[in-house]
Amino acid sequence: QPAKPAAKTKTPPARKTAKKKAAPVAVPRPVPVSRPKPTPEIAAGDYAGMDRRTADRFRRGQLPIEARLDLHGHYQDAAQDALTRFITDSAAMGRRNVLVITGRGSREGSGVLRERLPQWLNQPPCRAHVLAFTPARPQHGRDGAFYVLLRRKRGDRRGDKS
Repeated sequence: QPAKPAAKTKTPPARKTAKKKAAPVAVPRPVPVSRPKPTPEIAAGDYAGMDRRTADRFRRGQLPIEARLDLHGHYQDAAQDALTRFITDSAAMGRRNVLVITGRGSREGSGVLRERLPQWLNQPPCRAHVLAFTPARPQHGRDGAFYVLLRRKRGDRRGDKS
């Protein structure tokens, strides 16, 4: 008799082996560095950070003017340097309200110094000392001058007698 062919055994279908995902590795995250937020730019007539009574007195020219800087006849570079020195020195001396006279400019338009003053006050090192600025009242120069309110030094309170 012929030999019986060997019974075919079914081989189980190939199993798809699930690839094991590697355990997530804890990657150290960098510690956020706390950087001081840049101080926002201020515009003429922006009174954020001061109480209403002080803002009204400042705007109306009723705060005593403790120093004046006249920039008439200065070139832009010299005017910016003089303004920077004036603001930093005034702040160091504890002055609070100063008057900066730029002049109105030529008849054709507003003056260059008058237009640039807000930019200069918003640049370091002046910005760190300036709390607010606004055009001056007629008796102090109207459109050709600005009141500049400087930040009070820490610990410099009128009520403190230390």
